[in-house]
Parts: sequence; structure tokens; C-alpha cells
Amino acid sequence: MRRGFTIIEVLISVLIISFGIISVLQIHSENENQIIYISKRNKLSLQDSIFLTSNITNYHLDKKSSYDILSKFMKIKKQESREILKNSYRNIFIPDPIEIKPPPNERGPVAEINEIMLKDKYSSTYYQFKVKSF
Repeated sequence: MRRGFTIIEVLISVLIISFGIISVLQIHSENENQIIYISKRNKLSLQDSIFLTSNITNYHLDKKSSYDILSKFMKIKKQESREILKNSYRNIFIPDPIEIKPPPNERGPVAEINEIMLKDKYSSTYYQFKVKSF
């Protein structure tokens, strides 16, 4: 009799290889989804900068468009530009500010930190620092 592989040995090796290929494809798919999310998030970071004006803290718990924010600072003449800005919305959430003070009986700067959360499908968080006294 010739020595060779049985059908069970071949099936087991095919199963092992299949599980290996499936796990590699699953990891690839997860990485691809993360890359897509990060690239879209990065594209929106420039758009988020429109919302980061000095008076952003006045809009806590508001849903504002880019046009609402910018129209107070500049006149937008082109209708197409207005429509694009009006279609860009963010829900704004700003928790209570954090005040940083020097230890008691010591001199040093006093600062305030505001956390600015812009929420939507690709939410992001920004921080605004203000030095109150030095």
C-alpha cells in the first residue's frame, strides 16, 4: 500500500487554512473601516474649525450650522456658499469650565479650560484655553 493522506487529514488541513484566511480577511476589513473613519474625521476637522470661534461657549446645547456661526463675522455673498454652510450642522455641548489655580499662598497664573464637543456622526472634542491672570 502506498503511503498518503486520508480524506479526513485533507479536510482538517483545509479547515485550518480556511479559518486562517477568514481571520486575516476579518482583520483587513476592520482596519479598512478604521481607515475610512479616520480619513472622514480628518476631512471634517477643517470644517470643525469654523465652529471654534471665540464666542462658541454661548452655544451650549444648540444645534448650529456653519452659516449661523460665520454670518456674525462676515458677509457671504454667493448663494452656493451659503447653502453649503447651511447644510453643515453640529450639536454643540460645552461642560462647565475647569479653572486651574496655583497652590494656596503661592503666585502663578490662573487659567480656564473649556471643553468643546461637536457632536454628529463624526464627533470631535476641542479645548479652549484662556489665561485669566498672571
